Amino acid sequence: MNIRVIGKNINPTESINAKIESEMEKLQQYLNVDTDVKVTISTEKEKQTVEVTVLPIKGPIIRAEEGQKDLYSAIDGVYDKLYKQLRKYKTRSKNRKNSHQSIRFENIEDYNFESNIDEKDIHIERVKKFSIKPMSSEEAILQMELLGHDFYMFRNSETDKINTVYKRHGLGYGIIEEQ
Repeated sequence: MNIRVIGKNINPTESINAKIESEMEKLQQYLNVDTDVKVTISTEKEKQTVEVTVLPIKGPIIRAEEGQKDLYSAIDGVYDKLYKQLRKYKTRSKNRKNSHQSIRFENIEDYNFESNIDEKDIHIERVKKFSIKPMSSEEAILQMELLGHDFYMFRNSETDKINTVYKRHGLGYGIIEEQ
């Protein structure tokens, strides 16, 4: 496992790096040896945030984020979230007949839109580009859940059209299909 620690507004000390590496190494049983793990730690006022993105060779990208007053508590919290997500994925992939197929997207970045946008001040801060690989609706929902997003765009393997799955306000999911 290749662990890369990045600090924003903070310089990671040796003890912080050691804590992160020890927590991430506990996840090795679920990950390939060549898996890349990107850990970003940041601090703002009284909140310490740890964000982990797991980029496996095969399988979905998995992301978890935890914010706490104490950095070490945030590291423990993000480990717990990742552990639950990886176990959930491992269990589901055992039950799926095509579990050997990769559903990984390349080069995914996060959107960062301003919350109160005035029409005169509209500008795009980031552009998100990724290759779209065919997958079923079920796989897209799993990928969306593992990333912790409310929607997910994918190419439907049955129709070969671009679709978006999303969480509905009640229980369940919706799909937006290209015509």
